[in-house]
Amino acid sequence: MGLKEEFEEYAEKAKTLPESTTNENKLVLYGLYKQATVGPVDTSRPGIFNMRDRAKWDAWKAVEAKTKDEAMSDYITKVKQLLEEATASA
Repeated sequence: MGLKEEFEEYAEKAKTLPESTTNENKLVLYGLYKQATVGPVDTSRPGIFNMRDRAKWDAWKAVEAKTKDEAMSDYITKVKQLLEEATASA
């Protein structure tokens, strides 16, 4: 299985993460996902009154130096880690 296929598989598995997954972890996944699929941030930073979108933008901006392949690989690792934690605490 190639990296892209594995990435897509884990993008689906990420949807099964429990509600208890922290916002911080969700933002890390969001940033890596966007970096892997779109590449570096291509929009301007949302305004101060839009905290949710601003946090998502910041998470994406934080990983802008990664290549798409690095972002895919890190995303897969993070989803695996979160799924293991969810199973361990269940």
